[in-house]
Amino acid sequence: MSNPVFFTAAGTLDQHVPGSTFVLAGTEARHAVTVKRLAVGETVDIADGAGKRLTGTVTAAAPGELTVECSEVASEPRPDIRLVLVQALAKGDRDELAAETATELGIDAVVPWQAERSIVRWKAERAAKAHAKWQSVVTAAAKQARRAWIPEVRAAVDGAGLQAAVAAADLAVILHEDAVRPLRQVLAAWAAGAASDAGSGAPREVLLIVGPEGGISQREVTRLCDAGAVTALLGHHVLRSSTAGPAATVLASDILGRW
Repeated sequence: MSNPVFFTAAGTLDQHVPGSTFVLAGTEARHAVTVKRLAVGETVDIADGAGKRLTGTVTAAAPGELTVECSEVASEPRPDIRLVLVQALAKGDRDELAAETATELGIDAVVPWQAERSIVRWKAERAAKAHAKWQSVVTAAAKQARRAWIPEVRAAVDGAGLQAAVAAADLAVILHEDAVRPLRQVLAAWAAGAASDAGSGAPREVLLIVGPEGGISQREVTRLCDAGAVTALLGHHVLRSSTAGPAATVLASDILGRW
C-alpha cells in the first residue's frame, strides 16, 4: 500500500537528504496527526506540489507538528505531453467534480471557462473565491491520489481568452457530440506527428475542452476552430459536463503514452 501524502510549500524540501529531519507543521500536520492518526514508526511521504517527494519515518507526532526522518528524496519529472482540462462553469458543482476527478486521473492543469451557455457566473469578488475553491479541491484530489505534483488552476477565461489559449496550444480538442472523428483517432494522429518532432525537447500541451450543461454553442465552436481547435467524438453516448473531461483524460493518458 502506498504511503499517505502530505503537502508542504514548494522549495522546502530542496535541502533535505537521507538522514535529515523534516518538520511538518500547520494544517497538514494537524491532518496527519489528528485525522490520519499517524504514529511514531509509520512511513509517510511529504511532497512539495512541484514534483519533489520526501519519504521518511515518523519520529514524533504532536498536535500541529509531525517530525519525519528522511530516508529518500526523489524528483518526479513532469510529463513531456501535458494535459490541460478546459472546463466550462456548470451548476451543481459539476465543474468542481470534473476538476477533482481529472486530477485523480493525472491532469496537469485546469482552466475554468465562462462559456456562453454557462449558467454559473464568476464575477468580481465571487471569482476570486471560486478560483480559490477550485484550487483547494484540486489540491485535496492530488493528495488523495498520492501525487507529487499539484495541478495548477489557471485564471478563468472567457471566449476570447480561450481562443488565445487554443492558438498557443500544441493541440486543442473540443469534445463535441456532433464531431465526426473519434477522440482516439484525433489523438493518435497528432501523437504520430509529435513523435517526429520529439527531438526539440520542448514539452507539449494538449487542451481538452468541455462545454457546460447546455453544450457549446455553434458560434463558440466556429471561433475556437478558427483559432486552431479540432472537434472530436468522445463516445457513443452524451456524457455529463462532470464526466466528459475525466473520460477524455483517461483516453488521452493511454494513447499519448502517459500511462
